[in-house]
Amino acid sequence: MVLISLIKESFAALWANRLRSFLIVVGMVMGVASVTTIVSAVEGLQADMRNALMSLGPKTFMVTRFGFAMNWADYLERMHRKKLTRSLIPLIEEGCPDCEEVGAEGYASAHLKYGSAKMRWVEIDGQTPNVLATRDLDVAMGRYLSWEDDNRRRNVAFLGHRVYERFFDGIDPIGKRIKVGNEEFTVIGVAEKLGGLFGQDMDEFVSIPLSTLQKLYRRPGNPVNLIISAVSLERRQQAMDQVRVVLRSARQLPYGDEDDFEMVTPDAILSFIDDITRAFRVLMISLPLLSIIVGGIVIMNIMMISVTERTREIGIRKSLGARKRHIMVQFIYESLILSFTGGAVGAFIGLKLGEMALSSWMDIHVAPSFLALALGLGISTAVGLFFGIYPAVKAARLDPIIALSYE
Repeated sequence: MVLISLIKESFAALWANRLRSFLIVVGMVMGVASVTTIVSAVEGLQADMRNALMSLGPKTFMVTRFGFAMNWADYLERMHRKKLTRSLIPLIEEGCPDCEEVGAEGYASAHLKYGSAKMRWVEIDGQTPNVLATRDLDVAMGRYLSWEDDNRRRNVAFLGHRVYERFFDGIDPIGKRIKVGNEEFTVIGVAEKLGGLFGQDMDEFVSIPLSTLQKLYRRPGNPVNLIISAVSLERRQQAMDQVRVVLRSARQLPYGDEDDFEMVTPDAILSFIDDITRAFRVLMISLPLLSIIVGGIVIMNIMMISVTERTREIGIRKSLGARKRHIMVQFIYESLILSFTGGAVGAFIGLKLGEMALSSWMDIHVAPSFLALALGLGISTAVGLFFGIYPAVKAARLDPIIALSYE
């Protein structure tokens, strides 16, 4: 009963100074909303990255000349490595029993045109037909590239969903001809929608046969990245070891020399991105935490003013038998009510703000997050408790005689 009575008195005291209480809550709401929005956005970005990278296929890995070059000197050193070429595919197929598919991919960019519609600098992916089997990519219309397309170097194009929507939304695109650079290509299929990542549209691409890409964009050595799928996720490491042996032999690397190629898996890419963005994420979350701490200092100052204004009231309550712990608990309750209310409202606003703004503007999936809610409510409540203790202790220690004589 005493606990309920103290809670009621706390609410009554806050209501008596409702404008002051409202302003304190607003300050806490702003800080908690910022924290919740940023945490939700960070978790959404990580989920989007994970989904996007896993679209490569969990048992798939890529062999590339560059890998993760951490600085300019490292990049320049890797520039001098031997190029990876398509001629390595049959060697890997023969020497890697744990490899299910071995494909290759090259890249370029070009302007696209269909009728009066144009798109600038769209990614052009030259691929062997078996690359589709290594990735989590579905065909929405038509078909994907075939070995006959590749062998005959046909000018055929498989469109990303964004390209389809820009040129043919609502129209059957199969058989239509579009311009890729200065060449005409026949549309043979359209990919299912993939979505976006970091505001970048992953559906804005055109896939063409690798042999066609190499015919149109002649580059010394025709470098490619090798896209390899293991027979299973459990056998992926064994497949990577087998590919490493084949490549070292084919490239005549002496025993003891480092590999002059890099093997990259989807989870390694995600780990790399996590490492380079960790400091940024900490900074982004730390900045709004400062505003919550400032809100806690404001709560302490206001509570100190409240203790001063209610000195006679405290003296009367003590003279009527109220103990120190009753006075202290009431003031702590008042501080907790303000901070928790601000935290709850701020967490709700932060989640809604993130869901509406980030999902609409940056195409980042933002869903209610336990971590965001826990941080928002937990930090605001902890701040309220921490900064409410000193005013509560000061009020509890007031001498009733001195308090009663306070004017």
